[in-house]
Amino acid sequence: MRARASARPRLRSLAAVAGLALLATAACSSPAGDDGYGEVPARPPASGSSAPVSSTPAPRSTAVPDLAVEVVASGFEHGWDIGFLPDGRALVTERPGRIALVSGLRAGATRTQVRADLSDLYVNSEGGLMGMVVHPDFATSREFTTCQTHQESGTPVDIRLVTWRLSPEGAAAARVRDLLTGLPLSTGRHSGCRPTLDAGGALVVGTGDTAVGSLPQDLTSLGGKTLRLDLGTGKPLPDNPFIGSANAKQRYVQTYGHRNVQGVALRPGTDQVFTAEHGPDNNDEVNLIRPGANYGWDPAQGGTVGGYDEGVPMTDTARYPDAVPAVWQSGRTTQAVCGLAFLQGPQWGAFDGALVVTALKGAKLLVLTLDDAGAVTDVAIPEATNGPYGRLRAARLGPDGALYVTTTNGDDDELLRITPRT
Repeated sequence: MRARASARPRLRSLAAVAGLALLATAACSSPAGDDGYGEVPARPPASGSSAPVSSTPAPRSTAVPDLAVEVVASGFEHGWDIGFLPDGRALVTERPGRIALVSGLRAGATRTQVRADLSDLYVNSEGGLMGMVVHPDFATSREFTTCQTHQESGTPVDIRLVTWRLSPEGAAAARVRDLLTGLPLSTGRHSGCRPTLDAGGALVVGTGDTAVGSLPQDLTSLGGKTLRLDLGTGKPLPDNPFIGSANAKQRYVQTYGHRNVQGVALRPGTDQVFTAEHGPDNNDEVNLIRPGANYGWDPAQGGTVGGYDEGVPMTDTARYPDAVPAVWQSGRTTQAVCGLAFLQGPQWGAFDGALVVTALKGAKLLVLTLDDAGAVTDVAIPEATNGPYGRLRAARLGPDGALYVTTTNGDDDELLRITPRT
């Protein structure tokens, strides 16, 4: 049972906690620190990695809001993503293979299970029913798309994007089409997989390298990438950076050299897309996406047995001089960063326009203030969400201007509504 915070929430600047290396929460431990299933001993970043961009940000001078946290609903199991519907309800995907419909979106909301045929779902490790996006034309099409691991006769096959249609009353969802298949899958480890719409309405999907060392730098693989495709047809966009490639998979690639992207967010009013990516035992990253760019993860280069060397840098600018450095890194340890969402609205005060990052292992929210170019100028840790709710996964801004977050502790998980105190 988690202990609830008893004191009125406060907010700490990152400068007050002696740097990023002290951010990890020691109470969360597992055999694989990058994925939040546990923590491995920290070590210094490997040579050739880019230095943490935001290791000692200056304290913010503008007043920042205290946060109020409300439990909207409970009883979930590893709630993975949230999609808001035009009628004021929301869908929540649960990794073991369930879709919940939440009505009310305030404390005491009702949660019902949506009937859907997920018999082909491969549930293991980090794999299962993952990210989701509700289609912009949902009011007429009633369609939403999920990212999920697929098996045939008990054998893992691939990760795929599947489009569903919700029944008028919301009781059931029918499978409409497999939008994109062939994303690599191994044991379920490093499965990604977060879809988000960009400024032009294209579907951007962050994927994982499935712990196969050759994939992040292989432009003919969909693993360890961000992908960009048409939400209706599933085809790559004509302005994708590799659209002229003879290889069909490469045409989907927007960026490469990623380890395990589990957060994607569009900055409102811009075309800037940011991603959150798990590091091995150091240097989780938040990245600003530049189409066609390499982000420098290459675990095949170390020559280890099996070809997956966790000791190489997350962004290896020594091996790849043009690799794009992260706008934020966690430093000597990891938070297991996951969901991303931009806060928007004057009610958020100094947090208006800030980027929120959820942490699994770190069990907290990080709030990143950005300049116009996307560089991080400040990082804050709201105390109201620093620990009491455990591992935090999804983050989506609701149509009411509140931030909605899922917990992923595996035991009576919750959907949280977070607002600034007035």
